Amino acid sequence: MGSVIIGSGRALPARIVTNDELSEIVDTTDEWIVPRTGIHTRHVAIEETCTDLGAQAALRALGLEEGGWQREAGAIDAATLDMIICPTLTADTHFPSEAARIRERIGATNAVCYDMSCACSGCVYGLSTADLIMAGAAFARQEAARTGGPMRCNDVRRVLVVAAERLSKLVDWEERATCILFGDGAGAVVLEWRDEAEAGAGGADDTAEAAGAAGADAPGILSSYMENTDDVDRTLWCDSAFASREVPFAADGTTAAAGTSTTDAPRLAAADAESDPYMRMAGQAVFKFATSAMIRCTEEALTRAGLTADDVTLFTPHQANERIIRYAAKKMGLPMERFQVIIDHVGNVSGASALIALNEALCESKLQPGDIACMTAFGGGLTAGSCVIRI
Repeated sequence: MGSVIIGSGRALPARIVTNDELSEIVDTTDEWIVPRTGIHTRHVAIEETCTDLGAQAALRALGLEEGGWQREAGAIDAATLDMIICPTLTADTHFPSEAARIRERIGATNAVCYDMSCACSGCVYGLSTADLIMAGAAFARQEAARTGGPMRCNDVRRVLVVAAERLSKLVDWEERATCILFGDGAGAVVLEWRDEAEAGAGGADDTAEAAGAAGADAPGILSSYMENTDDVDRTLWCDSAFASREVPFAADGTTAAAGTSTTDAPRLAAADAESDPYMRMAGQAVFKFATSAMIRCTEEALTRAGLTADDVTLFTPHQANERIIRYAAKKMGLPMERFQVIIDHVGNVSGASALIALNEALCESKLQPGDIACMTAFGGGLTAGSCVIRI
């Protein structure tokens, strides 16, 4: 049994910003950016909202708009979605959730919706969570059939995972270290739970043994691995916009900044108790964490799947920096041709990056049914993870 990718889509804003354009507003050049990051251009949302991008990627994954990839011919009815999970840092509203807004836009009238905040690891966390939820629902179905009683949870068989980001709203466009890296966009996949008989052989001789043999090569998420590391040094950080808003209940009768914990008080005081609205990053520390996490998580997920790197057709990693990908590839003894690299034309799109990379690989026929893909990501939190997928 397993969660099979039956659709994939991506969406990017119309406005493309070149390195030369960046050099007009910040002290940098194309010659400085490319060797350090691999980025030539990125997309910036001027008129598009996060909901616009997420909905377009979702519609393409469903086959309701051109530009996506579907396992079988024909569009997927949005009303058949049981759940929408949206990893995002930049939802258009605190509530309703971005997932709920996308649900309304695409007509997914039966879907339960929620957002996830796990930064650039959103792609892996979203896929892994969807897989776990559908596996739990499958077990509940079996128990209900065995006992003749009702299911004890929602019957979740189809999940849309759509990561949508407008990081241009969090970037300090006067800080060279971060503004050159990030872009906007969305990536989406539709996952469907398929029982062993469905994923297996079929036909007149569809015995348990035959189905099991065929199921060994069936498509689906083969394994996943997730981890968190405490970011005690504030390696990747972005304050909430309302972290320092005053509330009228201080002990001395004056107002006080809300959410000022013992840990955060010195940092907030240093900034005159005003939240910093922009993302901040310690570049060298991020590079060290990212390269280590990428290798560690990839190896752990492959071990859980009973595979090695040689079994992987294509790696579709988070696109934070081309140097990170190249470093990890070298450490794992793999050629760069085994990695889908898109950072040159999209930049870092946080949790959407690897989903966009997966979609490009599928649309370019670099991945075919039966191939093995390995998606690895790392980001603020600090979060990291990997999942192994048979297409």
